[in-house]
Amino acid sequence: MKGCLFCENEEFELVGENRLSYAIRDKYPVTNLHTLIISKMHYKTAFDLPSEELISIFELSRLCREDIMNIDSDVEGFNFGTNSGVVAGQKINHVHFHLIPRRIGDIEPKAATCPE
Repeated sequence: MKGCLFCENEEFELVGENRLSYAIRDKYPVTNLHTLIISKMHYKTAFDLPSEELISIFELSRLCREDIMNIDSDVEGFNFGTNSGVVAGQKINHVHFHLIPRRIGDIEPKAATCPE
């Protein structure tokens, strides 16, 4: 789509890719190795994605998670999600998921609400 950062930028350094999606490091990372998983086709939000595209993003996120864990042994968890709409914090109107590696001490832990 004309004017879309994720559709027009061919200079991204890819850290992963499959047929329907690609992965790059976030330009403004929450933590080191924060990765964006992005649909190759232009859809505004995750709710607009066809199932095949959503599966593609999830499959690529698994590969990126594995790569991150191989790069940094301090990673013990992940945040994985997307913002849908301006009021939810979406800054680029092209669906993308955040894969954010978490390490002990990078945020104050909250009590678990469900037993393991």
